[in-house]
Amino acid sequence: MTIALSKETVRKAISAHSALGLVCCALLYLICATGTAIVLYEEWQRFEQHDAPEMTAIAPAAIQRGIENVLATESDGPATTHLYVHLPTDDLPRATITTDTQAVHLDRNGSIAMPEENAWAEFLLALHYRLNLPAVVGMSLVGLFGAMLVALTISGIAAHPRIFRDAFRLRARRGDDVATLDWHNRLAVWTIPFVLAIALTGTMIGLFYISGSGLAAAAYGGDSEAALAPVFGGEPEGDASPAPIPDVAPALSYMEREYPGTRPYYVILHDPGTAGQHMQIVAEHPRRLIFGEYYAFSGDGDFRGTAGMADGTVGQQLAASTYNLHFGNYGGLPVKIAYILFGLAMTTVVATGTFIWLDKRERAGKPSPYLRASWWSLVIGVPVGIVATFVARLMLGNEAPFVAIFWTICLLTVGVSLLRCKRRQLSLEGRERAFSRT
Repeated sequence: MTIALSKETVRKAISAHSALGLVCCALLYLICATGTAIVLYEEWQRFEQHDAPEMTAIAPAAIQRGIENVLATESDGPATTHLYVHLPTDDLPRATITTDTQAVHLDRNGSIAMPEENAWAEFLLALHYRLNLPAVVGMSLVGLFGAMLVALTISGIAAHPRIFRDAFRLRARRGDDVATLDWHNRLAVWTIPFVLAIALTGTMIGLFYISGSGLAAAAYGGDSEAALAPVFGGEPEGDASPAPIPDVAPALSYMEREYPGTRPYYVILHDPGTAGQHMQIVAEHPRRLIFGEYYAFSGDGDFRGTAGMADGTVGQQLAASTYNLHFGNYGGLPVKIAYILFGLAMTTVVATGTFIWLDKRERAGKPSPYLRASWWSLVIGVPVGIVATFVARLMLGNEAPFVAIFWTICLLTVGVSLLRCKRRQLSLEGRERAFSRT
C-alpha cells in the first residue's frame, strides 16, 4: 500500500516529525519504558511483599471486622474521611484496607495481619503517571506527551508514503544506519493501533486535572466535584455528627443477590463514623472494558443507585474504559504479555528515532558527539535506574529513597558519558594537532 503525497508534504512532515521528536524524546522514552514495566503493577506488589496473606475471597463479616479493627487503631487521631477496602481479585488476591493515614493487609478472619509495604511499586507507578512531580504538574505534563505521541505517529506515517508497503522489509545487512531506520519504521507500523490507543487514553488520563478544572471554571463556578458528578456521580450532603460505623455486610449481600453477574472488588466508606456517611461498592463487569460500576449505598445499607459507568451515557462508558485500555487491566496474563511486548517495541521506536536523527546529522557533516553520548546514556540509564531502585528495595526495605536513587543514577550516567566523550574529543583534537605539525 502506497500513500500518494506530494514531495513538499513529505518534506514538511519529516521536519515536523523530527522537531516533535527532539522536543519530547527524552521524557517520552522514560514514560514508555516505565509504562511497560508498570503493566505488571499487581505482580510487582505480590513479589515485593510475598508474605502478605492471600485468598480468593473474604467473607463480608470478616471485612466488617477488618474495618472496625482498623478504625479502632485511629480512635485517638483525626477522623479519616475515606476508607478503602480492596477485595481479593485474580491479579491481586489480597484484602487490604487503606485510610487517610495507613494501609494494612487483612487475614481471612478480618484481623490486621501487617502493614502494606509496596513503596517500590508505588514509586514506579508515580514515575510513569507523573514523573515523580506533584500530581497536577506531572500528570498534565505526561498527558501533553501523550498528545505529542499521537502527533509523532501521524506525522511519521505521512513522512513515509511507502511505510505500509514496506511493513515487512528489513535491510539488516546494509549497515547499522539502514538497519536502525528499518527497525524504527517496522516496529512503528506494527504497533500503530496500540500506540494510538495508549497515547489517546494516556492523554485523557494525564489531562484530567486540566480538563476538569477548565470545565469547573467554565460551567460550574469552580466547583470541581459538581463538574465531575455527571460522569462519576455526586456525593450527598455531609453531616459530621457522630454515628456508629456502617455495616458493609448487608450492602455486599445485596450485590450478591441483585447483581450476581458482577464481581465487587472495592468498598469505599465516605466519612465513616459520622451521620453523613455513605458507601460505594465498585464492581467489575465481565467482558466489559470499563474498570467497574459504582454502586451507592447509604450508611444503613440502603441501595441508592449506580453512577452509570456501565449503562450511562457514551461519555461515561468511554471515561470508564480509558484506564483498563491504557494499562492492560483486562484479559488476564495474555493481554499483559502483549502489552509488554508492544510497550518494548514502542520504547525501541522512541529510542531509535533519536539515533536516526543523529545519523542524519553525521551524514550531513554535522556530528553531535555530546548529544549522541547523552542519548546513549539515557537509553541505558533509565532501565539501570529502575533495576537499581528494585535492588534498593530488596536490600534497604520499603523506606529506601527510590526517587533520589533513580534520578541520581540517570544524572550520573549522563555526566559520566559526557565526561568520557569530552576526553575522547580532546584526545582526538590532540592527535590531529600533532599530525598537522608533522
